[in-house]
Amino acid sequence: MKGISLFASAGIGEYFLKRNKIDIIVANELIEKRALLHRKLYPSCDVVIGDITDKNIYKKIIDSVNKEKIDFIIASPPCQGMSVAGKNRKLQEMSEDERNYLILSVIKAIKDLNPNYVIIENVPLLLKLVLKINDEYLNVEEILNRELSDFYIIHSAIYDTADYGVPQHRKRAIIRLYKKGLKWEEPQKYSKYISVEEAIGNLPSLESGEKSDINWHFARNHDKRQVEWMRHTPTGKSAFENTYYYPKKKNGDRVKGFNSSYRRLKWEEPSPTITIRNDAISSQRNVHPGRKKLDGTFSDARVLTILELFRLTGLPDDINIPLDTPEILVRQIIGECIPPLLIESIVKGIE
Repeated sequence: MKGISLFASAGIGEYFLKRNKIDIIVANELIEKRALLHRKLYPSCDVVIGDITDKNIYKKIIDSVNKEKIDFIIASPPCQGMSVAGKNRKLQEMSEDERNYLILSVIKAIKDLNPNYVIIENVPLLLKLVLKINDEYLNVEEILNRELSDFYIIHSAIYDTADYGVPQHRKRAIIRLYKKGLKWEEPQKYSKYISVEEAIGNLPSLESGEKSDINWHFARNHDKRQVEWMRHTPTGKSAFENTYYYPKKKNGDRVKGFNSSYRRLKWEEPSPTITIRNDAISSQRNVHPGRKKLDGTFSDARVLTILELFRLTGLPDDINIPLDTPEILVRQIIGECIPPLLIESIVKGIE
């Protein structure tokens, strides 16, 4: 089955499609550095770089299909317009953010290419997003039903990747469209979660700035004060909960913050959602769990290494990302991606 990927980023979500007999032959991504990494990951895929709302770029995407029958589309319209809004903006205000209208380009591609199966995925707020269409406010499902329900069955749900073999809790909204007369079963949940311990527990311990002989397993350098706070922070706890070694300004005043920051992961559970700021020790829940040492402090006072991020995203150690790829770029695409084991679980339901 041949397919295309829209808003593809570096294509992490597509990683296991080929072993499920889905061949992504064309991909589109706006941001050049992500698109170029996609080309390196998938050399046989034709990557079109540019804005899909540009008529010339859209035509190039369609022309690149080169008369192949496209039976599958996966689309991940950017979520910045939704995520930034959070709880501080009304849904109607979100309808004024042009980034949230990129899903209309997906609908156009579905009409032009007539695939049998489509996955549209985004943050859970996708299912609450309201857009203004011809002076009428409609949510995404209403728009899809109005435009495509004559030919497609449309299902939407929110999935937690931890239910599908990923050692990370990450909720994603998935909209599945498939031609009437075809079947697409719900994905099968795994019988148990995979813990952080099972995923990364056998990797060598590293302190801030330390390297290893294992590809992608090197620790970021952190401020010495931050390292000291985290050395005194137990597994699963935040430095803000410490009696003395808590985040302080240089003058000694306590830093105000949330207990989700400067927080170590728990060994016995899946990881919380990996964020795009997984490079910052002060960001949300991204510090290595650590192990208690003889002196009462805790090891690994650092953010997760890229290899640890790979494993917590369900990716193999030997993923073919070139070793000279900038660290921050890799961290960003992992922080933004949908873990590919969830996509694999979903496409396995195609009959």
